[in-house]
Amino acid sequence: MNTIPSSTQPLTTTTASDGITERTVTLGDSSGVLWSPESVTDSAPLHLMGHGDGLHKYAPGLVSQARRAVAGDGSGYGSGDWFTAAASDAPGHGDRPRSAQDQPQVDAIRRARAAGERALVLGGGGAAGNAWLIGVIAGLFDAGLDVTDADLIIGTSAGSTAAAQITSTTPTELLAAILTAAPQQRTGPLGSDGGRAPIQPIADHMRRTSEIIAAAEDAADMRRRLGAAALELDAAADGSGQTQWRTTVAARLPSQHWPQRTMLITAVDARTGEPVVFDRHSGVDLVDAVAASTASGPPYGIGDNRYIDGGYRRSSENADLAAGYGRVLVLSPLGGRSRAPLEWGLHLAAQVDELCAGGSRVETVLPDGDSLKAFGLNLMDLSTRPPAAQAGYNQGRSVAKQLTEFWS
Repeated sequence: MNTIPSSTQPLTTTTASDGITERTVTLGDSSGVLWSPESVTDSAPLHLMGHGDGLHKYAPGLVSQARRAVAGDGSGYGSGDWFTAAASDAPGHGDRPRSAQDQPQVDAIRRARAAGERALVLGGGGAAGNAWLIGVIAGLFDAGLDVTDADLIIGTSAGSTAAAQITSTTPTELLAAILTAAPQQRTGPLGSDGGRAPIQPIADHMRRTSEIIAAAEDAADMRRRLGAAALELDAAADGSGQTQWRTTVAARLPSQHWPQRTMLITAVDARTGEPVVFDRHSGVDLVDAVAASTASGPPYGIGDNRYIDGGYRRSSENADLAAGYGRVLVLSPLGGRSRAPLEWGLHLAAQVDELCAGGSRVETVLPDGDSLKAFGLNLMDLSTRPPAAQAGYNQGRSVAKQLTEFWS
């Protein structure tokens, strides 16, 4: 019979409150916690709680989300559906030892959380999404609300480009540049509604990544699989794409220098699948950070490392990075949607729940009907930028009064 040596026997402690049993299991330097309903059998489905960036398994927002899932209160899980929830500190997280590679990521998050009161979160969403973000921010600005003065700005994918843009020139100038740009021909075949469908390479990319996400066991497995797929594309490429992409990104930024205010740019390490956050202390040029966060298809290389789109870190918003801020404004071109399974807890609604549980006030701005119509079917279509920016501007002006009371 196989037995575990006594020196490596797991240590378990159990507590119960409010009908929820909490078990902490420790084995060596690794520990995890399991929350389960006292009155429900082992048949309750398991919800694995993900937490990155050095956070602890007992982080307040994570614990709150876990207990709500176990309580079956319908908070994103379905009313009356009980779950068993589990969280475990990965290497470099919680109380576990950190390597030289782990510590800079933890330091970046802690610097951000100590920096101030108001956080602005800019989500991804392709060419149309970037233009919409600029439009919304310009509309707010012209209505008397300047959200670019946030203490923290978080940018993901196309939102990372917007973050770099609004910290180096005015929203009004950025909007004017979009609206006066040379007209672009609409790309892609006609869809059933008369809009343009994504061209084949984009459609293939969406199909391929959706299949990878569907095959993954959890969020960490998803990131590893997506990274491996990107590295395969990289191996088959001739290497010219890296230089071309950096040149493209650099041309979009009014300044190639990090702002003095706190700004976080997200990405994912293609080799390990680990979440990555860049800031001005990371030793990475701003252009490279944005190029990494917006890398779809092959990964983007910085030194010996390779990175993929920051939207795979947790979501296209990564609003959880604003934990600890009193007021968090989220602009989400994709409307908070996620292609990952709901039970993974990666979607924007779960992040908002966590932020609120931690004491933050959160407002979200999602594209309205006119904005969605301007986006069309292909968010990467450059011809959608002027109408998306104009729709965003109109929407920004329409919500400015409501948000002024929140932000000021």
